[in-house]
Amino acid sequence: MTTHAAGTIDAFGDPLTFRARQGSARPAVLRNTAGQDVFTVEARQMAHHQKEAVVTEGASGSAWRLTSDEGRHLSGTDLAPFPLGIFNAGLHGDLFNRLLATAAAAGLPVDDLRIHLDNRYSLTGSFVRGDAVGQAEPTRITVRVKSPAEASAVHAWVDRALAASPALAALRMPLVNTFAIYVNGRRRPVRALPASTAADAPDPYLVHTRPPRPVAGPDPLQPLVRRTGEQRPGVSQPAQASPTGRVLRLIVGDSHRLDPAGVTETNTWLDLPAASHFALRTDERPGTGSAGDQGPSGLALLSAGIVFCYMTQLSRYIENMKLDIGGVRIVQYTPFALEGSLADGTLAGRALPVDTHLFLNGGAADALFERLQKIAATTCYLHATLASALPPEVTVEHERSTR
Repeated sequence: MTTHAAGTIDAFGDPLTFRARQGSARPAVLRNTAGQDVFTVEARQMAHHQKEAVVTEGASGSAWRLTSDEGRHLSGTDLAPFPLGIFNAGLHGDLFNRLLATAAAAGLPVDDLRIHLDNRYSLTGSFVRGDAVGQAEPTRITVRVKSPAEASAVHAWVDRALAASPALAALRMPLVNTFAIYVNGRRRPVRALPASTAADAPDPYLVHTRPPRPVAGPDPLQPLVRRTGEQRPGVSQPAQASPTGRVLRLIVGDSHRLDPAGVTETNTWLDLPAASHFALRTDERPGTGSAGDQGPSGLALLSAGIVFCYMTQLSRYIENMKLDIGGVRIVQYTPFALEGSLADGTLAGRALPVDTHLFLNGGAADALFERLQKIAATTCYLHATLASALPPEVTVEHERSTR
């Protein structure tokens, strides 16, 4: 990461997602063990809507380079997944983790497992006027399972898995998230949002003096992220900065197991004309090497998706208002926790408030920087999701199989 050039996500020809640093062990929340881990996202804005992040999974986990872009409706280059699709895939990955772990703990046989999951968002108001507001609706989930088990056992198993997911806990419980802002290298007071009480975050431009590159070694799950080549029918229409009425956004995802031990692939897309489908793989296995840690977790994708969505809203407002502000980068701390025990069926997932540190440079008036921070938080669909109580609506489709 450098202040001298924004760069592009494909500048080196590397995969869209790769391991940037090898960890020593996967964190407790991925191993379904009681504990708390903080996922750290260090992100920067690149060319237009392209973004790059390094996501570190807890104190002991690996760090993953993730990328994002927007589609043609926002004049993006469509090279990488859009933020809401990354968040959608993160929900899939984490729910798969809990479903597979609770099934194994209960001795419940699963012959096939697939998840359909969609998120609905809306926006009212105008970016130009500065009164735009983003909103989220409850996530709708369909768990499709083939198993010889009785229907009552299958439903009880799914309920335990839902309770064990920190990702779904982030949907159920409203969070009071906190913010910090740094302008031209100096931390400024935050008055319009809940202020972070944490110490100064390190500026990603100073921590990452060079762009992240893949670590050496085998990479058996690549491509971890790819554009599938499938597109929604129709012709893309540009999004309006001052739309009339309510703007609706539907994000759809379908996932399945690539490895019964916990490698998942999610096909996700934005339900707009000409929007591309993206396939994202997560590795939810608790081990390292051949036993796991060959791709980011669902919680890593979810954490990055929140940052990327916020950055899109920042860049849209800067662009529409032609502000003398740039060099956008963010450090976000996203804590997740597990309580109880997997063995006795009491495992419970928790999400804690997200702490977002925003770094900006430019010659705009001081008041504009904090106004930008507030408008981006208000319009960000995923900050709206975290701030609301949105228990997911879950349907279980059970096909009784024979062995």
